[in-house]
Amino acid sequence: MRILYLLIPMALGVMGIALWAFLWAVRTGQFDDLDGPAHRILMDDDDPRIPHSSQRQKDDHFLDG
Repeated sequence: MRILYLLIPMALGVMGIALWAFLWAVRTGQFDDLDGPAHRILMDDDDPRIPHSSQRQKDDHFLDG
């Protein structure tokens, strides 16, 4: 029975820390845009290593002749 005097305050402390962490994450915007980063990686066409269509046509012409 005496262990409950220790475990209940410890459980309340852990619950308080978890609630504080959740409220901090909500206030700082951690949950604002959940789908954006997942789609952004698929739509990144600004990579300079990707040749443009005009560059590909020049390369194709160079390889043909």
